Amino acid sequence: MVADILALGEPMVEFNQTGADGGRTYLQGFGGDTSNAAIAAARQGASVGYLSAVGDDVYGRMLRELWTREGVDDAGVGTDALGFTAVYFVNHDDQGHHFSFFRKGSAASRMRPQDLPLERIRAAKVLHLSGISAAISDTACDTCLAAVDTAKSAGVRVSFDTNLRLKLWPIARARAVMREFIRQSDICLPSYEDISAISGLDDADALADFCLQLGAKTVALKLGERGALLADGQKRIRLQPHPCQPVDATGAGDTFGGALLARLVAGDDLETAGRYATVAAALSTEGYGAVEPIPRADAVRAAMTRGSKP
Repeated sequence: MVADILALGEPMVEFNQTGADGGRTYLQGFGGDTSNAAIAAARQGASVGYLSAVGDDVYGRMLRELWTREGVDDAGVGTDALGFTAVYFVNHDDQGHHFSFFRKGSAASRMRPQDLPLERIRAAKVLHLSGISAAISDTACDTCLAAVDTAKSAGVRVSFDTNLRLKLWPIARARAVMREFIRQSDICLPSYEDISAISGLDDADALADFCLQLGAKTVALKLGERGALLADGQKRIRLQPHPCQPVDATGAGDTFGGALLARLVAGDDLETAGRYATVAAALSTEGYGAVEPIPRADAVRAAMTRGSKP
């Protein structure tokens, strides 16, 4: 299968705290930022593949079953008998959601450049990766750099989501590495908090300019409850958030990115794709977990239609 969108990173199995039984009940789901984005793109109708590695364990098999159900090609996902499939827990309180990860030594963190299916990358239209993809280990970072080099040399667009996690690497290294990925990105998907920490700036327009000046061709700055800011050096578009009733924001940014890529590959202009992605991200917060609440195209279209009525 030739996938239009290829995502590279670490998939995970999720255990998300619900409000049942005094907070002692957890909903088993799936996560991993780039896997979430891949599924979000597939649910919007895009042709999608995933590049990673999982352990030879029950969680790895569960993820492969998930990708099969979702129509995400996993032929580029290896099985590492010496690694394991990572898991994480999400807990909720008045301050929001909190993550606990169990991933050091995971199969994905053991990825190497020589493991990459280069022809698959060259045949894609977009390669998507994130700060987490690069942060989980030095060899994973090298793998991401090699994948980007392969994509750029073949004319494949590179999409980069910052997804800064300071538990994975120190801020100085994160700044240096992310600047390089932003420089090479055709589509940069930073969140406000991430790019503010990387740049030291706090104004949304200044943050978009920071990415553009580094070399990003297009920036879709995620502003959470304030919507999003799109910029490509020629125009600047502010998108208001779509009304919703959020219960869990886990994976909302990944849904935004996956939906945006799906619509850009389908031929939408930046503003149209951005408005669609904003609605998809909002709908994804109305259920628990990173994957289960990701809306499909018909739900997004219906919400957009309702929102356009006076």
